[in-house]
Amino acid sequence: MRRIDRRRRERLRRRVVNFGFTFALGALVATLLTDRLQRRETSPPIGPLPIATTGDTESSTGAPRAPAVEAAAPSRTEAIGALASHNLLIPVEGVTANKLTDTFDDSRAIGRRHDAIDIMAPRGTQVRAVDDGTIAKLFTSKAGGLTIYQFDPTQSFSYYYAHLDHYATGLAEQQPIRRGQLLGYVGSTGNASESAPHLHFAIARLGTDRAWWKGDPINPYPLLAK
Repeated sequence: MRRIDRRRRERLRRRVVNFGFTFALGALVATLLTDRLQRRETSPPIGPLPIATTGDTESSTGAPRAPAVEAAAPSRTEAIGALASHNLLIPVEGVTANKLTDTFDDSRAIGRRHDAIDIMAPRGTQVRAVDDGTIAKLFTSKAGGLTIYQFDPTQSFSYYYAHLDHYATGLAEQQPIRRGQLLGYVGSTGNASESAPHLHFAIARLGTDRAWWKGDPINPYPLLAK
């Protein structure tokens, strides 16, 4: 009997001790949580960390950042003025300025504007580069026949030579060329009349995509007939 009583007392004592420890631990945790909550409520709010930006915002030093400024595209008048400084060569051998005719605004099929000038010359007359630059594309089309697209050195303008009889030997795309270099020969390929061989010559201001097949047409006549 005494052994049983001792065991009971020992188990009871352990329960009391465990209960007391658990209660004390719970009270301590509750106190810590309450204190932390009170500090959070009384401390000033913390904003989000600064991040790098590229817009019109303030820098990390607090000084206002200047907004980005993009260069405006040159006006058409400015573009033509820049092109005039290139001193373009009349592209057909032996043709002088007084023999040129302004056909830029002439109407063509289905009501479209010509957007080029026709330089009349015998078949086989040499066609030369009007400016330094690069051969952007050698192309054959139904309307233009055998053609050349040349970019100027700044790749701001394209020069278009059409109705060629044939190319100069060795001419190739991406080839750098010099003003006056032989490119090809006058012909009547495409929709040109066999009885009226000529060079169809056009100039276009290129877009930012540098697409050789499109652009803003510029009248070559005043640039060549100066």
